[in-house]
Amino acid sequence: MQAQSAAPALTQRQVVAAIAFSALGWAFDLFDLFILLYVAPVLAKVFFPSGQQMLSLAGIYAAFTATLVMRPVGGWLFGRYADRQGRKRAMVVAATGVGLATALMGALPTVYSIGLLAPALFLALRLVQGVFMGGMVASTHTLGTESIAPARRGLASGIISGGGSGVGKLLASLVFLLVTSVFHGPAFAQWGWRVMFFSGLLSSLLGLFVFTRLHESPLWEAMQRGGQPAATAAAPPASLRHYVPVILLCIVLTTAGGGLSYLTSGYLPTFMKLVNHVKPQQLGMILSVSALAVIASSVLSGYLTDLVGRKPAMLVYGMVSLLAIPLLYLGLAHAGSLTRIGMYSVLLSAAGTFCYAPLLIVLNERFPTSIRASATAVSWNVGFALGGSMPVLVSLVAKVSSGLSGSLALSTAALAAIYLFATLATPTRRNLMN
Repeated sequence: MQAQSAAPALTQRQVVAAIAFSALGWAFDLFDLFILLYVAPVLAKVFFPSGQQMLSLAGIYAAFTATLVMRPVGGWLFGRYADRQGRKRAMVVAATGVGLATALMGALPTVYSIGLLAPALFLALRLVQGVFMGGMVASTHTLGTESIAPARRGLASGIISGGGSGVGKLLASLVFLLVTSVFHGPAFAQWGWRVMFFSGLLSSLLGLFVFTRLHESPLWEAMQRGGQPAATAAAPPASLRHYVPVILLCIVLTTAGGGLSYLTSGYLPTFMKLVNHVKPQQLGMILSVSALAVIASSVLSGYLTDLVGRKPAMLVYGMVSLLAIPLLYLGLAHAGSLTRIGMYSVLLSAAGTFCYAPLLIVLNERFPTSIRASATAVSWNVGFALGGSMPVLVSLVAKVSSGLSGSLALSTAALAAIYLFATLATPTRRNLMN
């Protein structure tokens, strides 16, 4: 029996809800990550004080990377749970855990109060948060794309991953704008950053009151009823070990695409503070507009893969990234006016999501339903752990803030080249999702 006949038909309203709330789950996942990136310079002083600015900043990005390192563990654990018990259940538990771990960071004492125990506790919470964030990927990765018609899955990918990322960044930007307007100067270093982390409780509330009302994935329900998709009839047995080569290639793709996203949208707050010396209120407004650019760019990026095919579109995105992102960073370093700084930021944010937005559906289509959540979660989270380490490397290589633009230009060019080679190696006809 084919999955299409076994799967319950969802109403248009249920499909829209699945896409919207999967994107919202992704948004709150990224919201918690961006909070750290937006307050990184302050956290460097209260948890990792050092005589060298870039060394302290590298300590914060190392804590950021610690979260990413644990994401594969969470992806595997929650992915197996999602494959066996359903996407919706995994999403509720993961969203609640992410929000609680983030909020607890705001309650931590600083290094000036309890010494080295402060950064140790901060790192511990980052590790715990990483497990739950990996679980968010396992569920949001699959619930939305498995609920929509095949001809619109690229669009769904752009809305969920890229659009959700943009919404998460926008929410973090608005919270940052609000908190910095209330806590000025020294007050932000004392209390403002804590309020930023406390806002992570929104993720927990979302998990408890919204995700519980979602409809389960029709493809997963079809599998539970004994449906066998026609596309997987000749596929290898549904076990992760039989898909190791596929997973490795997906990891390379995700490392490159994720790294480009982190070195643009993720690194821009720090870059504009250290290099362009943008004030907090102006920074919040620029980042809010940049987040809107991410949403528009990612939705368009995903939709174009439905029109022209995944591989041709991704090759174009890789070439644009290879040429545009390094030049934009070099231009941003010498931008004199706030208008030009804002323009470069918006363009960098838009370009940085081109390669990132289609990844969700590309990974989903490489695996059968019985292991899709766990296989895509492992591929995504390992790739993002590697791609997420790029800000640490850039900070260490640059040594001083004046060297950031050159370091970022070289790093993004290298990642774009890797993305192009991995895209060329990806088979065009290997869709196990139909």
